[in-house]
Amino acid sequence: MSIFSALNTATSALYAQSKAFTSISSNISNSSSTGYKATDTSFTALLTDSQSSSADYGGVIASTTQSVSSQGDITSTDVTTNLALDGNGMFVVNDGTSSQSYYTRDGSFSEDNSGNLVNTEGYYLEGWATDDSGNILATNRSDTASLEKINLDNISGSPKATTKVTSSLNLPSDATVGSSYTTDTEVYDSLGNSSTVTMTWTKTGTNTWELDASNPVSATDGSTVTGTSSGTPVSLVFNSDGSLASPTTDITLSISGWSSGATDSSITLDYGENSGSGSITQYASGSTTPSITTTGTPKQDGYAKGTLTSVDINTDGSVVANFDNGQSKTVYKIPVATFANADGLTAVSGQTYAQSTASGAYSLKEAGSDGAGTIESKSLESSNVDTSDELSRMIYAQQAYSAAAKVVSTAQDMMDTLLQAKR
Repeated sequence: MSIFSALNTATSALYAQSKAFTSISSNISNSSSTGYKATDTSFTALLTDSQSSSADYGGVIASTTQSVSSQGDITSTDVTTNLALDGNGMFVVNDGTSSQSYYTRDGSFSEDNSGNLVNTEGYYLEGWATDDSGNILATNRSDTASLEKINLDNISGSPKATTKVTSSLNLPSDATVGSSYTTDTEVYDSLGNSSTVTMTWTKTGTNTWELDASNPVSATDGSTVTGTSSGTPVSLVFNSDGSLASPTTDITLSISGWSSGATDSSITLDYGENSGSGSITQYASGSTTPSITTTGTPKQDGYAKGTLTSVDINTDGSVVANFDNGQSKTVYKIPVATFANADGLTAVSGQTYAQSTASGAYSLKEAGSDGAGTIESKSLESSNVDTSDELSRMIYAQQAYSAAAKVVSTAQDMMDTLLQAKR
């Protein structure tokens, strides 16, 4: 190897160690970046002549790799939409300008002014839309085309018409024949409007009563009739021990002609018939002024349209919307994308990557299934950089760089000596 070859070899070493130092600098500067994956530098010897009896090495090439598949520590936050992946996989994101999907472990998502979940790099979280029962709507879940930006704006809870009213009460056996008592029950139509139905209980004889339901009136003003009730009056007969003897089947209250234009209602009145969850008895009140006694407020299964109050995100990726009407429903499912070789992904920007030939094709999976990691809400994944290791690498790179620089200086001195001998 000539002096010129030695000079070239030392120069390649300077470049390689400079590249390693750049990698170290990047790792240290991003040691606090959410989801950042450390880069490592590997060195490969250049072989200039392999035909001679001994190999002639002529320099070095440095290449960097990123440990995308390495798990960082998970830390807690106070933001529900901050997400961390515990295990294998990546979040699927979009830059908002094209249909191209990208992949990241940076789960620093928060709601923007349009209701989209976007991370600090400006990428939008994507997920599967679901129906009211929480089932994924997409039929082809293997393609990112089945995903859409998760948007929490204008999400509302659909109303539900009342189909069942459950009550627990006691009719006073010591009431005089002809005595009447009333209880009020709230019901909802299919459009979510609330009305009040008054139940009138009249004693018609020994151990016999009559139940009659009024037409519903608006729960807002308490006077406007909102529909027409049918299915009552109904005769109630009690046993000598105060238990209900008949009817032995459920009582059905029908309401038609809702003024709101809602669908006609059929409401089951559960008072304990056929071992129902409600109960109606006839025991003595023990009072000079007998009255109906109730246990709690009558329960009914209808509700009005709800306004979104909060969001929960479960470990399986379910985005659950909570409403002020007390109801909750899953509105999206966040998938996890896995790769045969996640370390082969191509870096796009910061902690965001694109699929490459080296990474292999993505597979979309539900979180926590088929080898995919689970999703932790109110959490972020820290950088996987080990600063103490980086400082050790920096010292080594500095020493190697100084040594290579000494080779360059020495080669220069030798060349100067050669030139002086020629003179």
